[in-house]
Amino acid sequence: MADSCALVFPGQGSQRVGMAADFVREHAESAAVFEEAGDVLGFDVFAVCNSEDEALHQTEFTQPCILTAEIAMLRGLRAHFSLESSGYAGHSLGEYTALVAADVMPFDVALRLVRLRGQLMQSAVAPGVGAMVAISATEGLDIPNVRELAARYEVDVANENSLAQVVLSGEANAVKGAVEDLLEDSSESKATWLNVSAPFHSRLMAEVEPAFRTALTAEEAHLSPEKSRDVASNFTGTWYPGDVNGLIDGLTRQISSSVRWIDNMRALNERADRIIEVGPNRPLRRFFSTLDISVQSVIDLRSAHRL
Repeated sequence: MADSCALVFPGQGSQRVGMAADFVREHAESAAVFEEAGDVLGFDVFAVCNSEDEALHQTEFTQPCILTAEIAMLRGLRAHFSLESSGYAGHSLGEYTALVAADVMPFDVALRLVRLRGQLMQSAVAPGVGAMVAISATEGLDIPNVRELAARYEVDVANENSLAQVVLSGEANAVKGAVEDLLEDSSESKATWLNVSAPFHSRLMAEVEPAFRTALTAEEAHLSPEKSRDVASNFTGTWYPGDVNGLIDGLTRQISSSVRWIDNMRALNERADRIIEVGPNRPLRRFFSTLDISVQSVIDLRSAHRL
């Protein structure tokens, strides 16, 4: 692979039954990742990823399962397809895969952190209190206008996914009001309510950030923040500065702040000639396409052979 290759990793919502199973069957490096995850977390991660158990869709389990599947795929790709990269980014939860891929954070540390992250985010708001909705428009959105409207309803833009899609998050009735106002104002916009257990990346998540900051700080000795210069931050939209305070602050504030994915995509495109998405599904490729950026997606071994 060329030195100017960047890797991107999708986050929660990309999970599927059987993710990374073909890598595990074919490559010992990938199988070892699931074994390590099971030892760290105390449950059979591969079994959860390969059954119809609802645990796969419960935030506490979803987050470490996606991280494990993506790292299992990555290690198989590196060992058998010579996949390397000089830049990394991940969408929300996927940022932790990016940090492991860039050797900023050991895999076992990332597993403990994302499990806690999932637990905290789930506990922040009682079920049914919050809601998330994707707002999309084929011809593109007036994102500043969406931000302004959301602010009037005290709703947050959780994800700036692409020029054609943003996600709103917050208290359920407030989100509903914002959506009704937005659709009345723009007949070309479409709203898709997301099946999530909490209003992620909204101000309602802020109360759990201090506990997560404490957990990050406790792992400081195991982090290599200087390597984070090769990882794009969802919180700032650009590359991490390479110091431990910037890393901990970015990951802490990401929980209640908007995922600035449009900015991340532009930063990656400026650095890399080639961008490859690695994960159980390929949502990021569609986001990049709104910027006329071509992305190759690896979701299984069959697609890996096209690299």
